Amino acid sequence: MKISRLSPNFEVNDIKKTVAFYTEHFEFKLIMAVPETQDGVEQTLDENKEYVYAMMQKDSIEFMFQRSDTFKNDIVFSKDLPIGATVSFYMDIEGIKDFYLTLKKQNLEITEIKTTWYGMQEFYIKDLNGYILGFSEKNE
Repeated sequence: MKISRLSPNFEVNDIKKTVAFYTEHFEFKLIMAVPETQDGVEQTLDENKEYVYAMMQKDSIEFMFQRSDTFKNDIVFSKDLPIGATVSFYMDIEGIKDFYLTLKKQNLEITEIKTTWYGMQEFYIKDLNGYILGFSEKNE
């Protein structure tokens, strides 16, 4: 077996709000979305439609977001689990100090930036669905 890519699929309550959050705070771009009717794929969100799925990308990172009702139907053993995570999605980035200062001003749930014992500067943020995103850069 060869694994060529990891694309987390996040269970979320509202696709439009999640897409807006990741666009505004992290500059992710919408790649595709599936409307509630599930009759096709769209590249932009229509304000008059509801959506069940969206795929977003920033550089080499790709995230999928799936509305809770369809997520629980597709992944049956998730039915009794809450949305959110006890895992963090850890990303290496460039320009961590400026990125941190930008996010810190936006009234988000965010940890302080720190230098770890393993030589990385890092901080964590909780998104609007309770998922934890970690950002790191080698301390120089």
